[in-house]
Amino acid sequence: MPPGWAEASLADLIAADGVFADGDWVESKDQDPLGEVRLVQLADVGDGAFRDRSDRSLTTDKAAELRCTFLQPGDILLARMPEPLGRACIYPDIKRPAVTVVDVCVIRPGRESVDPRWLMWSLNSPSVREQISSYQSGTTRKRISRKNLGKIRLQVPPLAEQRRIVEALEDHLSRLDAAVDYLAAAHSKNDALWQSALDDLITDAATQGSELSIAEVAEVQGGILKNPKRKPTTNKFPFLRVANVPRGSLDLEDVHEVELFDGDLERWRLQAGDLLVVEGNGSPDQIGRAAMWRDEIRDCVHQNHLIRVRPGPRVNGEFLEFIWNSSYVSASIRAAAISTSGLHTLSTRKVKGIRIPVPPLAKQQEYLAAMQEWRTQTNRLAKAISALRHEAVVLRKSLLQAAFTGKLVPRDLTDQPATELLKRIDAERAGQPKAARTRKPAAAKKVLSPPNTTIVPIGIQEEIAL
Repeated sequence: MPPGWAEASLADLIAADGVFADGDWVESKDQDPLGEVRLVQLADVGDGAFRDRSDRSLTTDKAAELRCTFLQPGDILLARMPEPLGRACIYPDIKRPAVTVVDVCVIRPGRESVDPRWLMWSLNSPSVREQISSYQSGTTRKRISRKNLGKIRLQVPPLAEQRRIVEALEDHLSRLDAAVDYLAAAHSKNDALWQSALDDLITDAATQGSELSIAEVAEVQGGILKNPKRKPTTNKFPFLRVANVPRGSLDLEDVHEVELFDGDLERWRLQAGDLLVVEGNGSPDQIGRAAMWRDEIRDCVHQNHLIRVRPGPRVNGEFLEFIWNSSYVSASIRAAAISTSGLHTLSTRKVKGIRIPVPPLAKQQEYLAAMQEWRTQTNRLAKAISALRHEAVVLRKSLLQAAFTGKLVPRDLTDQPATELLKRIDAERAGQPKAARTRKPAAAKKVLSPPNTTIVPIGIQEEIAL
């Protein structure tokens, strides 16, 4: 540990006028869309930043009835559920009263405690995340209790050094975030460049031949049900699902298996060049996405939510894959997917009716070569951008690790040691009278701090056994 630093638990850092409490148990029936009080939720708590994504509210009277803890600008909000578990942010001034939900921990260090921003960033550091992970519990929904949060050990620098760390860290992170934003914009522009080049090539291809329906150039067939209501054989075969078919490529990391009946394999086996089209009933921009099967796995079949398009002699399979996933054809796919029920879905009949430009095979090969060259170049750029984004994630972790191990800013030997700060916090808390332990109703776990009023020092709010 660097000179002048000290180790303490999170609970030890909460001063006499601080708060360390879970949010409130606010049920759906307690909420009111016209309420004056904002209900901050898990979705609002980002990793170092307040996201401001939710729109739930309740009335002031209901907040008073539930005895909610009102948030103050500068409070630390820590998510007791993933993803990721333990992420923390500073609550900003949103210009209206607010409370939060029970799975968010409210941490208010107090006026005579550590710097709140230093504490927030420390809680987001890799070493603290590892501690939080070691305390997590639950099977399907991982979480950490406030009691275990209080046990988290932190290395505490002098108060003056905390402020220098925050200043330097936020300067580095702001520049890193700007670089990440630039990479995101570059990624979007790269995608737009590829789509523009593809559309130009296909528009030109449309002048070189007839526009034909899929039924005229390919065989269209649905897939198989995974659990048919008749006795199966014991033979298991690879089975592709919608999740295996992103647009323009296949994801074969997680391929399921299915038992087939006699004759099924001959009927349903995929062949190299088959186009797999997602039938879909969700987001309109994802319906109809397709990828070509290149015989990556032997004796593979597909589920009934994928439609197989097997090109005939008039169309090249790779050319068909490019043209099907282009914006030139996507408008026709979306139009065909609309149904009277309001769902967006395709069927073999609808797919057969989609019309595409079909130039002569020799011209298809020319366009295909140009498309593949564009795809190679944009894929190369996409990989470079992805690598840089990964480096940014690693650099962020390294900055946080350096900041909280004393390696980010120089030390000043004139700083008051952190041990003195901890002694002062402990002495002030020891001098506070203990709050009377009274039984509270199950729905009222917190002391109300009304907005725009003087906050009475309440010390650390402990969980009370009912």
